[in-house]
Amino acid sequence: MRIISGIYKKKIISPPKNFKLRPTTDMAKEALFNIITNNFDIDKISVLDLFSGTGSISYEFASRGCNSIVSIEKNYKHVAFIQNTAKQLNFTQIKAVKADVFSYLNSSKLSFDIIFADPPYDLKEIKSIPECVFSKNLLNNNSWLIVEHSEKTDFSETPYFKEVRAYSKVHFSIFEKK
Repeated sequence: MRIISGIYKKKIISPPKNFKLRPTTDMAKEALFNIITNNFDIDKISVLDLFSGTGSISYEFASRGCNSIVSIEKNYKHVAFIQNTAKQLNFTQIKAVKADVFSYLNSSKLSFDIIFADPPYDLKEIKSIPECVFSKNLLNNNSWLIVEHSEKTDFSETPYFKEVRAYSKVHFSIFEKK
């Protein structure tokens, strides 16, 4: 896995081989961040990274100048990896939290400009993520929820749905709070 752009452009990050992961591909990540940078000033937004895994998306935001990132991951080893990597890269703006995503969403009092969710593609509750985010008012005005998913998931009839972008087997559904 590598950071695509920013101060750590091309930096390789190697998680332990025993991590069970499905990281966002470089091609999909680059396309996603092209969309984000055309719609947001990354250095002026706050980000919530759900199902953080290795922290790849959080590092990408940090490398590009975002100064407020909360990474939620329930696996302790992954949280420790994110914390250690953020420390090595001096990404003080990343706060890694060990928590169940749905518990965090239900109890959070914070709001964000971008919420990125990369749940397991077979997660039973995947379709409830937008409802949970919007019912708890976790997005600021003119902000996005982005959910990564497979072609098997269709959010097009979900409230606040804006568009879907597909990059090979990776799909990003974007929801917008205006």
